[in-house]
Amino acid sequence: MPSAANEVFLSVVCPFYNEQGMVELFMQNIIPVLEQQEKSYELICIDDGSGDATLSELLEAQQQYPAIRVLSLSRNFGKEAALTAGLDHAQGQVIVPIDADLQDPPELITQLIALWKEGYDVVLAKRTDRSTDSILKRLTARWFYKLHNKISNLNLPENVGDFRLISRKVLMAIQQLPENQRFMKGIFAWVGFKTASVEYKRARRAANKSSFNFVHLWNLALESITSFSSVPLRVWLYMGATISFLSFIYASVIIVRTLILGIQLPGYASLMVTILFLGGIQLMGIGVLGEYIGRIYLETKRRPSYLIDKEY
Repeated sequence: MPSAANEVFLSVVCPFYNEQGMVELFMQNIIPVLEQQEKSYELICIDDGSGDATLSELLEAQQQYPAIRVLSLSRNFGKEAALTAGLDHAQGQVIVPIDADLQDPPELITQLIALWKEGYDVVLAKRTDRSTDSILKRLTARWFYKLHNKISNLNLPENVGDFRLISRKVLMAIQQLPENQRFMKGIFAWVGFKTASVEYKRARRAANKSSFNFVHLWNLALESITSFSSVPLRVWLYMGATISFLSFIYASVIIVRTLILGIQLPGYASLMVTILFLGGIQLMGIGVLGEYIGRIYLETKRRPSYLIDKEY
């Protein structure tokens, strides 16, 4: 049920990257759900510089479903930037980001809206079963949430992805955040507002393979930690103080043994071990410092998070 911009009730935002063959299946599942709401809606599809026929399939779907809006980015900027682009162009009173792989059930949108009507500005979709993920991915996800929430003042909801409902008020708050290196799960959590959650069992990916490999997930974890915590920087202060204290104790022991007992300690091996150990510690500290400086450097350029080639 498409409508004029100022009358849109629901905006669904969905990034697409190399999802050829998935577009039609996604539309067949989500459009009936949106029609059931009996409210005006728009489906914002962001083509994140796909190298296949994703954009063509989105434009074909638009011919069949006029409520679809397609944003074509000038290149692949990444999911966080593509999601940001969709949110910036959303016109609805309520906004629901969702992935194109159908692991998050579109049918849940009805429950999200019901809780919004009860007065909640944010309604999270929480996964109760991640059996579709590999054991390694489940373990690393669990470790990440525990580490992040322990070293950060921001409590990141566990097993919650981008799939959620946010009100227009929340969207306007998010748009006030100026950073272009964006970790959207953290940004969603940082703005706060009255929050409820709906639990669901995550399905298997309907088609294609996920473009998120270990490297992408590792970089996303670094982005999260460096965006919302300075503890990794502070750790090196305590580590340096501890090593200096232990070095002082060790030096005192050597002096006492040499002056009182006349024992000469072999120097080469212990010296090499000490130099290599301290060298490794220093390089690790420089690496952590470099992560933060690199992000500061990127932010000071004030480049936009994304560029739109065409809007259909």
